[in-house]
Amino acid sequence: MAGKIKREDVDQVRERARIEEVVGERVALKPGGSGSLKGLCPFHDEHTPSFHVRPALGLWHCFGCGEGGDAIAFLRKADALSFVEAVEYLAARCGVVLHYEAGGGRDRSEEVSGRGRLIEANRVAAEYFAAALSGPQARGGRDFLRSRGFDGEVAQRYGVGYAPDSWDSLLRHMRGKGFTEAEISAAGLVSQGQRGHYDRFRGRLVWPIRDLTGSVVGFGARRLAESDTGPKYLNTPETPVYHKSQVLYGVDLAKRDIGRLRQAVIVEGYTDVMAAHLAGVPTAIATCGTAFGDDHVRVVRRLLGDSAGAAVPGRVVFTFDGDEAGKKAAMRAFEQDQAFYADTLVAVAPEGMDPCELRQHRGDDAVRDLVAGAVPLFKFAILTVLDQLDLDAPEGRVRGLHYAAPIVGRLRDPSLRGEYTRLLAGWLGLPEGDVKVQVNRSARAGRDGRRHPSRDGATWAETGGPEGPDEPGGSAGRGRRAGGREGHGGPAGWPDPVTRLEHEVVRAVLQAPDAAPVSFDQLGGGAFLTPQFRAIHDAIRSAGGVAAVGAAGGPAKWLDLVREASPSVVAGRVTELAVTPMPVTDGPASAAIAGEEVDKRRDYVHGLVARLTEVVLGREIADLRARLGRPGAADDPAEQRALLEQIQALETQRRTLRSES
Repeated sequence: MAGKIKREDVDQVRERARIEEVVGERVALKPGGSGSLKGLCPFHDEHTPSFHVRPALGLWHCFGCGEGGDAIAFLRKADALSFVEAVEYLAARCGVVLHYEAGGGRDRSEEVSGRGRLIEANRVAAEYFAAALSGPQARGGRDFLRSRGFDGEVAQRYGVGYAPDSWDSLLRHMRGKGFTEAEISAAGLVSQGQRGHYDRFRGRLVWPIRDLTGSVVGFGARRLAESDTGPKYLNTPETPVYHKSQVLYGVDLAKRDIGRLRQAVIVEGYTDVMAAHLAGVPTAIATCGTAFGDDHVRVVRRLLGDSAGAAVPGRVVFTFDGDEAGKKAAMRAFEQDQAFYADTLVAVAPEGMDPCELRQHRGDDAVRDLVAGAVPLFKFAILTVLDQLDLDAPEGRVRGLHYAAPIVGRLRDPSLRGEYTRLLAGWLGLPEGDVKVQVNRSARAGRDGRRHPSRDGATWAETGGPEGPDEPGGSAGRGRRAGGREGHGGPAGWPDPVTRLEHEVVRAVLQAPDAAPVSFDQLGGGAFLTPQFRAIHDAIRSAGGVAAVGAAGGPAKWLDLVREASPSVVAGRVTELAVTPMPVTDGPASAAIAGEEVDKRRDYVHGLVARLTEVVLGREIADLRARLGRPGAADDPAEQRALLEQIQALETQRRTLRSES
């Protein structure tokens, strides 16, 4: 068996992998200051962004859950990959050819295991289904697609395929590709019967379901023949890579537009996604055989960048059939409203048509108009409830108040709650004062018994404000947990000015070593008093200091050397500090002073190092004066002169620093 991937290849993958793109496929990132990007963490539920990415250094860190690392670490955490699988995925993406120790090639069937093997099985199966769609047996599938307005080019774009009406055609094909029955079964491609394994999908039109990276993780299959007694739609069962409560069909194609347009359109079927995209609604996605739930909410929120601090709220539009089943689905979606800060709306097409049917009968404009004309989900929910009652009767109006008041009471915005209170009073024909009393009572009951997404369970990083916990002048100090451990809470949370200064110096040097003065390398081993910063300083010295940045190949590679030289207990802290935003923009400023360009970043780092150097000089001067004042010091005139000369030299150095700053 071949050995591990060669170190130089791993380094090349790290260098070429653009971490903002790798992370951006799962998280909507926006500028976070000082060359940093921020978004909602994909590894824990939060409502204020505490997840930061620093592209220049190839690192990420979440100040909410404490996770961090490079692109390889992100993929391992996000997709439960092994180190080798993560490196191989990024290498294929970046065009890096990997080499393995001990020479020779690799047996993929032996070396690639777990998730990677199942992803590969699904990819091979998707190619098989797509090729089968052009065969004579798939005529019914092609006719179905044409009847929905999709030609062969569209089918190819979305990877639509056909599962032959055979008990084991796929099974035999997969075996021929080197997959074992255990692997094929684990991928959900076959079922187990009394006589062994057989194809799960037979005689059906098949849609590949991809995750955010574009990897095929499962399939959705629609029956075509009347003789098929199975369900209308049959999906891949739960597997290590396919979880129906988390996957969204079309998300791989829609993710960038969802973040760009800050809109997500939730439709009900695969053909609805295709029709919406073709009609000019590129943000359409669909659940796969299950209701829209909490896990789906988390995925959509991350793609939207949905947070309390958003200047303009995003839009989440649910589209449903106009029949009773569609109304029930809309009411289920209403239960998810409080999970979003985005505006939630519902669009119901006329005559009970879904987006695919609407496009067929009325064209692309009708689909776009449907989404543009969506009504607030709260209004739809209220009117749906009232529509079931006889509002001409006093009993019906009172019952309507009891049903609808809790819905209005759930509105977070007091002004919007007041407006809907007035509307509800008009719809019911009841005095506004009576309706207001009932709504307020419902609102109080909801606050007492319901978690608010922006409050309960918030971490210190979330309450610290959108800029993250280390932003000077922010609310990190207020949001820091009582008794917080060393290393958290940011500059405002440190107990004394010297520790705060040490924190800022280490952070600045790690993030901008190319802008640090050579005087930083002249600081001795005792320059830092805080243990963790002293350990990081020692690691920087072990990596050759800031003077070694160029020889290392740039700041990112130099930082890798620092992380490797750091003790394990502070290695994660190095990543965190390298990602934490600094209160200064990167790169040279555009303004000129006295005809010279001013590098703000350089001035910031130089100023911090100068301040720390002055503090260190002050300590050294104090130590020398203490030695000078000890009993018996005057008995040795030579030592006394030497001490005075040292003090004078240090005082001169300190005055020079002050004059330069």
